[in-house]
Amino acid sequence: MKESGHPKARAADIPLDRDVFMRTLLRELSGTLEDVVGTEEASGFISVVGQRIGDEINASYRNALAIDYLNREQVGEVLVDLKRRIQGDFFVIEEDEEKIVLGNRACPFGDKVIGRPSLCMMTSNVFGSIAADNLGYAKIALEETIAEGRPGCRVVVYLNPNAADAKQAEGREYFQS
Repeated sequence: MKESGHPKARAADIPLDRDVFMRTLLRELSGTLEDVVGTEEASGFISVVGQRIGDEINASYRNALAIDYLNREQVGEVLVDLKRRIQGDFFVIEEDEEKIVLGNRACPFGDKVIGRPSLCMMTSNVFGSIAADNLGYAKIALEETIAEGRPGCRVVVYLNPNAADAKQAEGREYFQS
């Protein structure tokens, strides 16, 4: 509808809402950090935030389930569920005493993650802090990511630091706090 010959901003067809705004903000923030201090340092800053968020999410699940610690099966369920709640599409590919292998078909950051590998530190730190805090140790290997332009993600959560696969894998280690 036009008023005084000018279109109304409210009627403009612009794909903007809080979710798109927040994802764009995070993309630009991570991109600026990557440009200013480099991808590795930017990943470090984002890791600190991921650790804090992981601690909060872990406490929320423990409180909601009325338990002191999650077992391995519950850790896998929580990792999948928390990503589902934020519009990720993670699923367990394989799980045993030494590792939980997860796949993902949709990033919670949507297309805003492409070319921003530092944002993957949110997943690494949230997963690592939850797994380590409940099971004593975790090493997160981001084997494939949507940020790299892959169609999906493959994330391995190693649970035994002495396992041969864990020793050989590149990733970040997390310990019970």
